[in-house]
Amino acid sequence: MNIQIFGTKKCFDTKKAERWFKERGIKYQMIDMKEKGMSKGEFTSVCQAVGGIDNMINEKASDKQTLTLLKYLGDADREEKLLENPQLIRTPIVRSGKKAVIGFCPEIWSEWE
Repeated sequence: MNIQIFGTKKCFDTKKAERWFKERGIKYQMIDMKEKGMSKGEFTSVCQAVGGIDNMINEKASDKQTLTLLKYLGDADREEKLLENPQLIRTPIVRSGKKAVIGFCPEIWSEWE
């Protein structure tokens, strides 16, 4: 099992996800969204797994101006804008191959084992 956790160091749910995998001895790769972000391929894969780009947008993000702009852009432009502004993506994103979930979802992760 190849687990990737996309998140930020300050995100409480990201810390809980890391702890959940550590407690079970499952190796994972942590990708800090502020430092590295996601590649376009990773973004597309996660987007398909979670049911679309709308499910990836963090409506509680502090950048209200860009959030408002996202509502009026087409899908391709929204994808580009989200890749430029990873702070607008909900975290944590936990990915295993083609499967991915957003948020703290241990019940789903345990099915992957």
